[in-house]
Amino acid sequence: MSDNRLIEELPPSDQRPLRPALADLLKEFHGTFDDETIEHFLVDSYDRLAANSKSRNFLSVLSERFARERLVAMTRVDAVAKGKPGVLFLCVHNAGRSQMAAGWLRSIAGDRVEVFTGGSEPAAALNPIVVEAMAEVGVDIHEEFPKPWTVEVVRAVDVVIAMGCGDVCPVYPGKSYVDWELNDPEGMSLEGVRQVRDELRDRVQSLAHELLSPTP
Repeated sequence: MSDNRLIEELPPSDQRPLRPALADLLKEFHGTFDDETIEHFLVDSYDRLAANSKSRNFLSVLSERFARERLVAMTRVDAVAKGKPGVLFLCVHNAGRSQMAAGWLRSIAGDRVEVFTGGSEPAAALNPIVVEAMAEVGVDIHEEFPKPWTVEVVRAVDVVIAMGCGDVCPVYPGKSYVDWELNDPEGMSLEGVRQVRDELRDRVQSLAHELLSPTP
């Protein structure tokens, strides 16, 4: 985490919406992490998202969701046996390719695979044309949000799929790294995004088959 700030160190206007989020996380992860660790993850998630946000609307809700994802990742890092494979999809803005790939994998594999996304330079919001293109095929990603990759998430997964995240893609021992060369949907027409979407579907189907096939 970038620092160890607590909620009380934030401006009062930022504290108010975060306190209910903290209460929910403390209840959910009670007995798994101590209260201070949970609070640190929430505040750090808030700081990271606020750095790329153009609006404070829904920031507390997204911070809670981001913190929850990171805490879940930590449980995988600390677990002796993870129980199911984990995949991290990375791209630059975490607003197009990585979100589409994650949507496909969740749709195909359900809860049999733990799915995470992240970006090297997260955008302020998802690409609306990407959301529209995925909705056409019955995959709803409109509630997802761009976020940076974090150390605990990288450590928690088995496979890292990189889609043009540049020289800042994380590299950790023991992970399987795969580069998928795909056009960036940013600035594309709906028809162009559809082509990227369909190529991702085919790649994700193959990935899911590899991850879920019984080990000989």
